[in-house]
Amino acid sequence: MTASRTRNLLILNGPNLNLLGTREPGIYGTETLDDVEALALDAAESHGWTVDCIQSNHEGDLIDAIHGAPGLADAIIINPAAYSHTSVAIPDALSGVGLPVVEVHLSNIHRREEFRHHSYVSAVADAVICGAGIAGYKMAVDYLAARLDGEAQAEARA
Repeated sequence: MTASRTRNLLILNGPNLNLLGTREPGIYGTETLDDVEALALDAAESHGWTVDCIQSNHEGDLIDAIHGAPGLADAIIINPAAYSHTSVAIPDALSGVGLPVVEVHLSNIHRREEFRHHSYVSAVADAVICGAGIAGYKMAVDYLAARLDGEAQAEARA
């Protein structure tokens, strides 16, 4: 992969994230999913990347999007929401496609209810960002850009 090729990022948002801005704003903030996507798009564009965003309340739709990512996306940012704590199929799918993955949570899941402290996705993610609100998505984009651009530069030097 050359550094001059436009990279594409897949951002997946899980169940109930379509309610951002109105659902428990004391926990999740007042920004909407559109705000999240706009922030991620701006961050990606600053690195010369494109973004595809998918939100679904259905586990199978998220898995299908992951399965379809190779060849279309260079990396995945996922906020699996409640599926973090219940799904084994999502991390299996992420492992199966072999793309870099960053897991993002708006709230700090480790300061919440006990059942939220464990995420099955964290075990397969390259990085986990939680508790930074929607800024976590920008952090994830910047991390992936630095990582993949750094890898491309190293390959070019080799």
